[in-house]
This record gives sequence, structure tokens and C-alpha cells, in this order.
Amino acid sequence: MDAWQGLMEGFATALTPMNLLFACIGVLLGTAVGVLPGIGPAMTVALLLPITYNVEPASAFIMFAGIYYGGMYGGSTTSILLNTPGESSSVITALEGNKMAKAGRAAQALATAAIGSFVAGSIGTALIVAFAPTIATAAVQLGAPSYFAIMMLALVAVTAVLGSSKLRGFISLFLGLAIGLVGADLLTGQNRMTLGVPLLSDGIDIVVVAVAIFAVGEALWVAAHLRRRPLEVIPVGRPWMGKEDWKRSWMPWLRGTAFGFPFGALPAGGAELPTFLSYVTEKKLTKHPEEFGKGAIEGVAGPEAANNASAAGTLVPMLSLGLPTNATAAIMLAAMAGYGIQPGPALFEENGDLVWALIASLFIGNALLLILNLPLAPVWARLLRTPRPYLYAGILFFASLGAYAVNLQWFDLLLLLVLGLLGLLMRRFGLPVLPMIIAVILGPRLEYQLRQALQLSSGDWSTLWSEPVAIIVYICMALIFIVPLVMKRVRGTGTGPDAAGSTAAESPDGR
Repeated sequence: MDAWQGLMEGFATALTPMNLLFACIGVLLGTAVGVLPGIGPAMTVALLLPITYNVEPASAFIMFAGIYYGGMYGGSTTSILLNTPGESSSVITALEGNKMAKAGRAAQALATAAIGSFVAGSIGTALIVAFAPTIATAAVQLGAPSYFAIMMLALVAVTAVLGSSKLRGFISLFLGLAIGLVGADLLTGQNRMTLGVPLLSDGIDIVVVAVAIFAVGEALWVAAHLRRRPLEVIPVGRPWMGKEDWKRSWMPWLRGTAFGFPFGALPAGGAELPTFLSYVTEKKLTKHPEEFGKGAIEGVAGPEAANNASAAGTLVPMLSLGLPTNATAAIMLAAMAGYGIQPGPALFEENGDLVWALIASLFIGNALLLILNLPLAPVWARLLRTPRPYLYAGILFFASLGAYAVNLQWFDLLLLLVLGLLGLLMRRFGLPVLPMIIAVILGPRLEYQLRQALQLSSGDWSTLWSEPVAIIVYICMALIFIVPLVMKRVRGTGTGPDAAGSTAAESPDGR
């Protein structure tokens, strides 16, 4: 009853004309910065912090929440249309979304992303209201061995489940791990693999890597083949989702939400891992496996739902424990400190009006995003009618702008070019991009959790399977390798001598 009353009071605050205006501004800004590669919601919130100190706290945080949710969705737009993720959490969306766009189904991909974001965000916000204290407590109880095991599961799955060549998958994976090692050691502070360049001490930002490998690599690959084959205009296709699209999307939306929300609540979670796991799950469960890699709508619906559900889950530890799980949450906590607000278990009691207004604004922001983006899906899709040279020139411009905006360093532009050439070479030799990106994102976190677990246990390696969650995850990893071998053996038995004999008996010439 208290939660319901608090939510109703939050709606009363969030639905005032001024706060609605701030919500609209936040959603528009968030969508815009999500579309631009590299200029994410964290940077936008940081830039607006000095301006909002003269604004009422509730209004400021309502706008910040709109920026956060809008940025999560906006990143899918360029992922789908231009194969250029605006956020690292939109990397998975680019895999199938851009293939759908090239097949004339850009509007359907954008529509399922918008509706999936709305469904997942609404369910996730409702779960915040119902389960925030319980989920936050459970997440904090997980130790370094469990986090290490979960991340190992992602790295194993990315090579064992995706792609036809495991060798190429592992090569790509180790390239990503090598890039992730560049910079200062997380525990000792010593530089490694920096080649004596001080600007590499902080490592290579994942946004620069993602934009280079996806956007610059794709642009260079297309430019290298422009003269070999005639250019063709990609058709936009019909503007709305059909009955079959709805049928194939609604379960991935729900499954993506189930993946995204718990991982968002984990202190080492984030949106990258659940979007990837959602993609792997949809690829395993689909009734249309032949479409994956060519533009399967499930590969857009599930990861986008996981993306927005994780955004909602992020607010659970932030509001309940004062524990940020990503950069945007950390900046929002800094904003709370600027207002003299102490996040943590007492936040709901001491600043209940602010918290419930923020939660209510998430429902409002979700609705605004759907109203804003769903009708614009055909309009965004018409970007594909732009002649390819102009389109990819624009991609390179915004990729350079986004990479420079990360640290305001010219060196990032040089890294963008070098990694873009690496993306070109990966396409040339058939190396999958996804294992590399996942390794760059998870590699440093994996190393940190491993070393932390070993330090706490004085170097005892058995600590890595000392927690129940870790054991369950390792069992899942074993099944990933064992099940395909068993299935292959079963299929081999089905085509053994008996089957061959029956085939020969039916053959007219006995051969």
C-alpha cells in the first residue's frame, strides 16, 4: 500500500506541466545523443549538471531519467540504419537490425525496437516498484567468483554458439582481449601494452573501438567494393510491422526483459551482457534459424528489450544502496550529492517524494519514447535512400565527431583510423566482429574479478567455484560444449550403416 501511494504521489509530481516539459526535453535529448556515436547519455547528463543546479531536484532528475532511457533507445537507430552503434549496449542490435534494413525492413526493425523498449522499460519500472530492496540485497551478496563465472560464460558462448568457425571466433576473441589489456593495470597501476604512449594509460574507450570496428570498418569495406559492383538503392519497404512480425516479436520482448532487468541490478552487470545473452537465446529458440545473420526480427526485439530492461534494473542498486552500475548512474549520484541528497537505504524515507517522482517519470518517459519514435520509423528508414557515397561520408563524419567527443583528444581520431583498418581486415579475412567487441567490454572486468577473487583467497584457485551461482554457471558452460557434441553423435548414429542400407535398398541401382 505504501509503495502504491508513493507511486501515485510520484505521478502527481511528474505530471505537472513543468515536469512534463523536462521529461520531453530529456527524451528528445536522449534520443538525439543516442543516435550520435560516442556522445552517450552519461556525457550529456554530465554536461547538463552545472545548468540544472538552479532547477528543482525532481525536475532535474526527471530530465536525467528521460536522457538515460532516450539514449538507450536512440543508440538502436544508427545500429539498425547505418550499422553504427551509438552505445556499446546497441552493438548486438546492429547484427540483425542492419541486415533487416538492407533487406528493405528498416521500418519493422525500428518499430520492434521501439515497442520492445516500451514493453521492457514499463515492466522493468514496475519491478523497481515491487522488488527494489530484495533484488538489491541479492545482487550485493554475489562475490567475485560468481561475477567471474558469469563473464566467462559470455566469452565461451560468443565463440561456441555464434559463427561457423570456432577458430576465427577465438582469434577475434583474443584480439579483443588484447585491446582490453591496453592501459594501466587496475590493481597495480603499472602501464602495459601502451608502447610508451602516455595517452594510452587510460586504455582505449569501448565507444572508440565499437565505432571504429563497426562504422569505419564498414565504410572502408564498402568503399573498397564500390567500383566492383554497381550501387543499388536499398528499398525502405512497407512502413509498419505485420501480423507475423508481431507474432515473432512478443516472446523475445518478454525474454529480453527477463535477461535485462536482473543484470542491470547487478553491481557488475550492465546492458552489454544481457543483450548478448538475449541474442544467443533467440538464435537457439527461433523457428527461423536460416534468417539469423540475414536479418531476423527476433535478433532485434530481444536485445533491445534487454537493453531497456537493464536500464531500469540499474536504478535498483542506485536508489536502494547508492551503488552505480554504469557511468550514467554514477553521474546521477554525483548530482544527488550536489543537491545534498544521500543515496542509500534511507533514501526512500528521507527523500521519498523525489524517488517516487523519478520512478513515475520512467513510465511517462517510456510512453513519450513510443509516441515519438514509432511514427518516425518510416521517416528514419528513408535515410537509406541516401546515395551510398554521401551516406558513408556522413557516417565517417559522425564517427569522427563521436570518437573525438569521448575524451576531446586528437589521439582518439588516430585510434579510430587504426582500429577502422583492423575492422576492414577482419571483414577481408572473415573474422567475426562480435567476439572482439564482447572481449573488449568484458576483458578488463573479467581480469579484475579474477584477481580480486584470488587476492581474497590468498591465491587459492578453488575459490573460483566456491559459490553456488558460480557452480551453476560452470555447469551451463560445460553443457554448451557437451550438448552439441551429443547432438552431433546422435545425428551421426541416425545416418549410420542401417540408414545407409535402407537408402541403398530403395535405390534403383543399389548404389
